Amino acid sequence: MTRLHQKRFDELQEQAAEIAATQQSKHSEYIGSYKMVDHECLLGWTVKVKNLLANACSTESEHYRAFVAADEPQSFEDNVSRFLRMRSVFLAAKEDFEGGYLSSVRTLVQAEVFSTELDQARELLSAGYAAAAAIISGVVLEANLRELCTRHSLAAGKLERMNADLVKAGAYNILVQKKITALAAIRNSAAHGNTAEFMPSDVGAMLADIERLLEEWLR
Repeated sequence: MTRLHQKRFDELQEQAAEIAATQQSKHSEYIGSYKMVDHECLLGWTVKVKNLLANACSTESEHYRAFVAADEPQSFEDNVSRFLRMRSVFLAAKEDFEGGYLSSVRTLVQAEVFSTELDQARELLSAGYAAAAAIISGVVLEANLRELCTRHSLAAGKLERMNADLVKAGAYNILVQKKITALAAIRNSAAHGNTAEFMPSDVGAMLADIERLLEEWLR
C-alpha cells in the first residue's frame, strides 16, 4: 500500500461526501420530480476516481471495469442514482485497497507483462541477438525498480539513484544493489554497442537474475 494512493482514496471519499451534500430536488414538466447532485463536481470526481483505480490496480481490474459500468447512465434515471452506484464501487475498491487486494491484482497483471517481455528477450538471445536481449532485459529491470519506488513512496529517476534509494528504504540489501549495478552495466554496454564487453552467456545469466528478482518483488 502506498501512502500516496491511500491519501488519494481518502481525499476522494471526502469529495464524495461533499457531492452528496449538493443533492437537490428538482421538478420538470416532462419527467416530474427528480433529484440531482452538482454535475460539474460529479464529473470531476468521476475522472479522478478512474485515474486512481487505473494507477492503484489496472484498467483490466474488476474494480475499474465495474466503476466504468456504473458510470453508464440508465434510462430515465437522475444523476443521484448514478452517483450512488459509482460511490458504492469506489468504496468497495477503497476497502480492497486498504486490505492489500488491489495491489495483488496489479501485481498479477505486471507479472504477466514482464514474463512476456523476458520470453521475447530469451528468443532474441537464442537467435543470436544478445545485445537486443540485454536491452529488453534492462528495460524490464528498470521498470520494476520504478514500481518498487512507487510502493515505497520514493521518487523514480535514473536507475543508479533508484537503486541507492531503495537500499536506504529497506526494499532490498546491499548485495542485491551490487547485483543490479552489474546487470545495469551489461544493459548499458549493449545499448552503446559495446558488445565486446559481455558474452551471450552473460546475457543468459542476466535474464535468470532478473527473473529471480521479479519473483521476489512481485510476490
